[in-house]
Amino acid sequence: MFNPGLSIRQILKNSDIVDTFKCSNMGGMRRSKTTNILVLITDYTKGIYHDKWIGGILHYTGMGKNGDQDINWAQNATLANYGRNGVDIHLFGVMDAGEYIYCGRIELITKPYVDTQPGEDGQDRKVWMFPIRPVPDNDVKKPPMFVLKDMEDYKTRGKMLIAKLFEYES
Repeated sequence: MFNPGLSIRQILKNSDIVDTFKCSNMGGMRRSKTTNILVLITDYTKGIYHDKWIGGILHYTGMGKNGDQDINWAQNATLANYGRNGVDIHLFGVMDAGEYIYCGRIELITKPYVDTQPGEDGQDRKVWMFPIRPVPDNDVKKPPMFVLKDMEDYKTRGKMLIAKLFEYES
């Protein structure tokens, strides 16, 4: 297991993530074969992916900006095979541009599922959602707008709140 020597809620710059984890400097899913980890970044300053916290679980959107996502492609496959591939996964949240908040090591807790979200081109497409949570559970900083009590809360008001936010930002 890879230990980056970071504290929960520690704020890093993108270059620090690259240096620490030996991964790419771009994208929300960054694989490093050197350290055998996958870095996930949930960035609330950009409107392309609709990640949301529901009942303490982050529903993280897979990789691919336009068209239907493929669970067997690139880092979607790495995350989908969590627990069988020996890859450690670490999460960062971005609430202010350029500030990456370390949320710790995470685990995939149930099978990924398909949802519909608009792509970068504005066209609806199928995306893979990965239900993940920090291990051990910790009180990572979450933006209140993206925190919902449970799936019922998401079904009744979450989709409307998220749609309003992304409509407002564009």
